[in-house]
Amino acid sequence: MLDLADARATEESRSPRIGARFSPPKMRWGRAAAWAVLILVMLVTLFPFYWMLRTSLSNTRALAAGSASLLPVDFTFGAYKRVLGLSPPAEAIAEGGTGATLNFWLYLRNSVIVATTVTIGQVFFSSMAAYAFARMRWPGRDVIFLIFLSALMVPPIFTTLPNFVLMKDLGLLNTYLGIVLPGLLMTPFAVFFLRQFFLGINRELDEAARLDGAGHAQIFLRIILPVARMPITTLAVLVYIGVWNDYFWPLLVGKDEGVRVLTVALGIFRSQTPQGSPDWAGLMAATLVAALPVIVIFAILGRRVIDSLGYTGVK
Repeated sequence: MLDLADARATEESRSPRIGARFSPPKMRWGRAAAWAVLILVMLVTLFPFYWMLRTSLSNTRALAAGSASLLPVDFTFGAYKRVLGLSPPAEAIAEGGTGATLNFWLYLRNSVIVATTVTIGQVFFSSMAAYAFARMRWPGRDVIFLIFLSALMVPPIFTTLPNFVLMKDLGLLNTYLGIVLPGLLMTPFAVFFLRQFFLGINRELDEAARLDGAGHAQIFLRIILPVARMPITTLAVLVYIGVWNDYFWPLLVGKDEGVRVLTVALGIFRSQTPQGSPDWAGLMAATLVAALPVIVIFAILGRRVIDSLGYTGVK
């Protein structure tokens, strides 16, 4: 009987009292202000991309009359047809296009070849250099790494002219090798980035592998690379995006039609203005299509990039 009375008293204490006032949760003004600022920053960041999409879906001839409109002016897919080579010259000129041709698929292939080659080479060679600086002990290692790291303070424009002269003397102008060679091996940032992760990997893995008779090559390929796959993926994404967006160096050494990349082709497409003004709709359409591969790569591997920021190695 006593247990039953205690249970009833407990149930009554848990049930809301009749006539008790319900107080809604208090609004946290700081949290609301933070969300408002975040949404505002997102809108400001994404608005240029929306404006590019709006322009690409507009008729170039009608853009000047509807420049204040937030929606596409005289909605049409003509700009994308011009970019992909699906629109005849007469139709392109009628919609305000310049009539200039853009061999999009050739330039896309060139960009993929250059970005993929540089990414594979730079990630592989940088990871080997990072392994040597982080996991191997040899005289003067730290001093040499400090000297190598000091190259981060040298602006890239300072090395552009010497590299151009070198490519010219080697006869590599207007070739894939001339475009990819300066960034193919390694960069100070890539080596520093991977070295910091390699330092966090437990050295007991190396010692256990050496007891089994493994050398540095086997330790690097079978232990270090699989353990550090997340930071390596992050570096690969960063390198690929950087090379894909590069403009100045491919413009200097890759002007030939056969090796011209997308960024250079877009600049030339903009300059071809027989109608007196650029084909803004076609240019925005080409820019959006050119950005799709990078967007897809980041959409697939973006989670790994974010997760690797908290990577600290195997403890």
